Amino acid sequence: MAPERPHIDLARSIGTRIGEGLLDGGALADEPMRRTTDAVRAHLRAVRGHYVKIFAIATSAVRRSSNAAVFAERIHDIVGVPLRVLSGDEEASASYRGATTAVPATPGARLGVIDTGGGSTEYAVGDGHDPEQTVSCEIGAVRLTEAVPALAGREGVVDLLTIERARAIAREALAPLAAFPAVERLALVGGSATTTAAVVRGRKGKLATFELTRSDLQRALVRLCALGYKERKDLPGMKPQRADILPAGIIVLDAALELLQRDIATATTADLLLGFLLQQRDAAPIHEHAGRMQTARPRR
Repeated sequence: MAPERPHIDLARSIGTRIGEGLLDGGALADEPMRRTTDAVRAHLRAVRGHYVKIFAIATSAVRRSSNAAVFAERIHDIVGVPLRVLSGDEEASASYRGATTAVPATPGARLGVIDTGGGSTEYAVGDGHDPEQTVSCEIGAVRLTEAVPALAGREGVVDLLTIERARAIAREALAPLAAFPAVERLALVGGSATTTAAVVRGRKGKLATFELTRSDLQRALVRLCALGYKERKDLPGMKPQRADILPAGIIVLDAALELLQRDIATATTADLLLGFLLQQRDAAPIHEHAGRMQTARPRR
């Protein structure tokens, strides 16, 4: 089956870390909400003339916050449409749908899709456009970094004991993945995967797909943990705003591959946002040229 290749007019993202410092059952803090609403305003200005219908969606941090309604009202005031807070299963399904445009699922050959975000990691498995099984695990690059602050590199080199403690946390949170059926192909979406791919290949730039092995992940982790935060920012391929959380993201990805007993996966930029738009198009076409897509979001 040939991959579906939607035309994307514009894709952009701004890191806001809306879930910064968020405890389970706690509230989104004022400063992360301000950063995020500023980013939404910037996105709205940038996409004028590029869309026929606009959607606003939120994921892990907003769905587990106690003041999600306050944040949703602020977003509605800016964009003029309700904020839709995706459940973990909805997030996993959208990520899977997006990934199938780059790494197609085929009947009889299951595709697994891992989406490691800031606050959660989703996994979905299927052999068509829609997944057969999904799960959302309460671990992500920001969340693991906050649990093990030394990973950020602000105190210098990260030692092996710190890495192993983080691995143990990731494995425990991702334990449900071990019960999923085996897959023939595995895709990785989200900023942790695509930034790791850029660091491994040593340059930024458009990345449709890139093969990553567990050895690649482990070498990248060792390299990052041998550097302080400021030195990481200068690495070829690094997005500076991810320099502190990328080691945690790699640990989550590697733990996921370990639990799934896979040594190689395909990193792709065909992610949740693209998948969500395709789901909306498939459910109710919004334009006769619905293959033209625009995506913009603040990063988790």
